[in-house]
Amino acid sequence: MSAPPIPPASPASGTAPPGDQARARAKIGVRTLRTDRWWLAPLLTVLGLVAWLAYAVTRSFMQDFYWVADYHYLTPFYSPCVSNGCVPEAAHFGRVLPDVWWLPYAAFSLPFLLLFRLTCYYYRKAYYRSFWLSPPACAVSEPHRKYTGETRFPLIGQNLHRYAFYAAFLISIINTWDAILAFHSPGGGFGFGLGNVILLANVVLLWAYTLSCHSCRHIVGGRLKHFSKHPVRYRAWTFVSRLNARHMALAWITLASLAITDFYVMAVSAEWFSDLRFVG
Repeated sequence: MSAPPIPPASPASGTAPPGDQARARAKIGVRTLRTDRWWLAPLLTVLGLVAWLAYAVTRSFMQDFYWVADYHYLTPFYSPCVSNGCVPEAAHFGRVLPDVWWLPYAAFSLPFLLLFRLTCYYYRKAYYRSFWLSPPACAVSEPHRKYTGETRFPLIGQNLHRYAFYAAFLISIINTWDAILAFHSPGGGFGFGLGNVILLANVVLLWAYTLSCHSCRHIVGGRLKHFSKHPVRYRAWTFVSRLNARHMALAWITLASLAITDFYVMAVSAEWFSDLRFVG
């Protein structure tokens, strides 16, 4: 016995034949049907990033309390210190920039680090969703009428991420050198204190964040057709891939470690408290 024919759609019923269901879309007048606190995550992202930027900008232009002469502590916000206003002992790579209030002492490194963070794949997601609401959350419509992707100015600049990674890699080497030089005692020999622990932990975290970058993962293992023929690159790609899975967490952790490291150096330099010394 054959099945009865399927009746055509009627305007009153609002139904469509099976062949047309794939093309039909629900018309929802409200922005979202979600009832949970979907707005909390973008709100916390805005507050966190604004607070960190306010602190970082203030410290970058303070031009003071960045160097502890007794222990050779240099805050990463001022590394490398290349202004004529830098303390000579803190200028490990020379002083070439004029000493004016509107030019940070680390003007050679900060723009590249900012570009690296701004074009980072995770940070794109973070500020796209939080500041631009594009979209603010899954299943929540965005206020923008059209989407052109990262093909026009200024978002086409996101393609500079790989080149910013190269600069961030070099700056991480400089930060590592700063951490090594900090193993200094007032007597001129080896010294070790709480500041060294903080500086060293910050450097390790910065390396983890830098190497977890998606561009680094592609540089290490991209364009290979046979991993078996490149065992060294395969091992490196596997290591970077494990870090890459924690890229979001490392992005936030390093913001915290940078602020903590800078605050500690500032506090010791300003003599708010003394460095806790273990050796020397």
